[in-house]
Amino acid sequence: MVNKRNQQGMVLIVSMVLIVAVTSVAVTLMSSSTIDIKITNAAQEREAAEAYLMGEVQRLVKDQKQLFGVSKFHFTNGQIDANDDGVHKFKGQDLNTKIDFELKNLNQGQLEVPCPRIYSYTEGVVCNMTELKSSIEYGDQGRHTVTVIIGIGQEINDVTVNQ
Repeated sequence: MVNKRNQQGMVLIVSMVLIVAVTSVAVTLMSSSTIDIKITNAAQEREAAEAYLMGEVQRLVKDQKQLFGVSKFHFTNGQIDANDDGVHKFKGQDLNTKIDFELKNLNQGQLEVPCPRIYSYTEGVVCNMTELKSSIEYGDQGRHTVTVIIGIGQEINDVTVNQ
């Protein structure tokens, strides 16, 4: 037979072990759900930053397209700032945005290059190939950066044909 005196603390010890086990499971589940929430928020912030940046890039292209001959996309190698390794840096027209734009001419030398193949070829038209790099910081205290790089081929008249 089992003696009652030997069993008096056993129920207390078993209940304490069960409480510790259940508490550790609860803490693990809560901390993993907190991490999931942080990861989800970070992904949403990145998506929002990418969407905002793409919208601003499209707005810049539209604005520059309306400027016709004075567009920044017409800059040749000689017109792009030589100070920053051939990169023309500028800010967006909206002063509230913190987007940095960099424009780089992809032509080799001062002359324009033949346009990439297109269905409706026009003689006397050459292309000024530029690359537009834009970036924005997002997240807590701007710790992360999203960068979008697009290539722009601007058709212009070939001045060497008429000479």
